Amino acid sequence: MAIRGNLSEANLADVLQLLALGQKTGCLSMAREGSFGSIHFADGRVVHAGLVNRRDRLGDRLVRLGVIDADELARLAAEVAPQDERELAQTLLRSGRVDRDVLLTEYRVHVEEAVYHLLSWTHGTFTFEPDDEAVLEPPLLSVSADSLLLEGARRVDEWTLIAKKIPSLDLIFELDGPRLTQRETPLSPEQERLLPLLDGLQDVQAIIERSGLGEFDVGKALYGLLTAGYVQRVGRSAARHQPPPESRVAEHRNLGVAFYRTGLLEEAQREFRRVLELRDADGVARFHLGLVQARRGEWQAATDTFRRAASEPDAPVAVYHNLAFALEQCGDLDGARQALADAQARAGSTPDPRIALSRAFLHLQAGAMPEADAALAEARAHWGARQPSAAWFHAAGLSAALAGDAVRAAAVLEEGLAVHPHAVALHNNLAVVQERCGSYELAARTLEHALLADASCAHLHKNLGDYLYRAQRYDEAFDAFVRVSRLAPAHGPDVHLKRGNIHYRRGELEEARRAWQEALSLDPGNRIVQANLSALPPAPFPPLSATTPSDGTVAVFAVASET
Repeated sequence: MAIRGNLSEANLADVLQLLALGQKTGCLSMAREGSFGSIHFADGRVVHAGLVNRRDRLGDRLVRLGVIDADELARLAAEVAPQDERELAQTLLRSGRVDRDVLLTEYRVHVEEAVYHLLSWTHGTFTFEPDDEAVLEPPLLSVSADSLLLEGARRVDEWTLIAKKIPSLDLIFELDGPRLTQRETPLSPEQERLLPLLDGLQDVQAIIERSGLGEFDVGKALYGLLTAGYVQRVGRSAARHQPPPESRVAEHRNLGVAFYRTGLLEEAQREFRRVLELRDADGVARFHLGLVQARRGEWQAATDTFRRAASEPDAPVAVYHNLAFALEQCGDLDGARQALADAQARAGSTPDPRIALSRAFLHLQAGAMPEADAALAEARAHWGARQPSAAWFHAAGLSAALAGDAVRAAAVLEEGLAVHPHAVALHNNLAVVQERCGSYELAARTLEHALLADASCAHLHKNLGDYLYRAQRYDEAFDAFVRVSRLAPAHGPDVHLKRGNIHYRRGELEEARRAWQEALSLDPGNRIVQANLSALPPAPFPPLSATTPSDGTVAVFAVASET
């Protein structure tokens, strides 16, 4: 289950310690204005960390050290298009072009520096997404969070002092030669390395990049030189105030993609809008903006955004495909079919199983079962030797169930779960099929297993509550319905109706009245709810008498809620 919070309320060091003590596996993402970072855990230990748009990249460090030629690094990166420094390091190791010990040492420094930088953040948001599959690939390193926290705390304290003399990285400093020659104490190795670079022309960021030292080490060395009077400030780098437009566009686009991948949709939307303000014709940003709007359920806005993206002559297939899905959610099935036809035309002879699958969903909505089955078969054929997506198994199971073939539906869904064991929708649908087949206990176990994977899905709690209610396990059913109400207050009147029924059985008449009134607010024309409310006395009365039906219900809602 994801954990979210604000760095102004929860100290990042405390969050890291909590994840380490809990031996968690997953990704901790942090975001603040214009910046994004992540720390990856495996069994409570840090295995990777990175910063988006970090200037001091791993590849640059290796080139400066002479470990690899810049042209060769560029060629390898172009071949594999690594998403982060971890993938780059793995690619370099597999290529055998670099010394393993040197690479792992520099990679460790790179990860540690990223963690130390993130520990200095005092505002922004964080999100932890568990990922049990992260342990399947052996990490390049595994570092104790405690050791990073100790060193990070020391650096944060020291940087507070350093920042008083070096408040930003665009400052330019120059050596005071005569005073330096009169020094009585030796300089540190880091300070000696900085001396040739303190020429009054390069700013601190350029010195960091050229020296091969980390930001903290440069700051600490420069702070010592300033304190001793060996260096003086001469100005500020004007070039860094006005970055080239392309770099600004790329920075906002990269931040937007990073935010989107970690579920920070509001931040992602902000960054993609900034890209479009700088360059209205940026198709990548517009496409991702549509994806953000779709994930937020803003279907009309997503439709408009995808339409605008589709008007570009080089719009990819994915734009038309997502336009079709947005139109379908808006109820425009004819428009969705046309968008899928455009997507297929743009794909040409390249088979795309997702387009055929989307056609199958449209046929299912129209009740055209033979056409749906044909589209599903086409999609599976396009996947070839690969396993179909969880969405395909969902559609195939739904098609079989709608055709009345519960045995085939169960078989398809079980096959899907063998491939996609964490697909909550498949668990939910399988439980429904099992229940329709009379396997009530099996259905309950399926739902309980699904809830272990995603306890935030209201549909799972609702279906489990329905089963428990029919099995007359009212206390357990009540707990399930309460969870539904908390997760999705407007899930449906049936939830509040059954809660009211259970309250009534317990003699909690006022609580029953409130639950039924909530149901009526969602479905004002519900006659069962109306009758239940009218059967209640205007004021509380003593517990049920012997004249009340033995099951604690009144006849008017004895058949309620089998919906």
